Amino acid sequence: MTRLAAVLVRQRMAQAAPPGVDPGEFLVAMAEDTYEMVAGLQLVTPVLITSVPGLDDIVWPGTEVITIAEGEPLKATLERLHADQAAVVNADAPDLPPLLVGKLFRELGRAEITVCPAENGGAVAMACALPAPEWADPDLDAYDVVKDLRAQAPGTRRVATTPGWHRLRAPEDLDRLDPGLEGWDNTRALVRAR
Repeated sequence: MTRLAAVLVRQRMAQAAPPGVDPGEFLVAMAEDTYEMVAGLQLVTPVLITSVPGLDDIVWPGTEVITIAEGEPLKATLERLHADQAAVVNADAPDLPPLLVGKLFRELGRAEITVCPAENGGAVAMACALPAPEWADPDLDAYDVVKDLRAQAPGTRRVATTPGWHRLRAPEDLDRLDPGLEGWDNTRALVRAR
């Protein structure tokens, strides 16, 4: 079975930059940290999906980089992935524990789509078998992604959840970062520098 873990980078994620830190630089730091976590997973191939140009140099050689439009629906993006299963992880979760990505894949044994909900609405990540279910039109920024997907599904059990996490969508969200967790070194350096 082939599995992809795709890091999704959108320009609007730069809004979380703390005062005094260049938003573009902050976005690159978050994306690189999230990518490094995904690339370290066993039995998973990392992919970068981005609407931000110039991020090719944050990925390991041989990593597929898929360029999308800023507003491209996730459903259309999923159609461009080639594997048996795929997880899509928002780049604005640089301290996401790898275990939570693993749980997304594990839950696919009992559901067609699994979601890692985000604090304050939206989702940190989701996973599904490919091709994605025809009934699903996921929006990871929708306030209640799970409720929306269950309403779309032929049966509510087709959508499972894992423990949630947080995303960095505004400067005040930086307080949610866990300094005790390993990783997120690039983001950590910029947050400490402020």
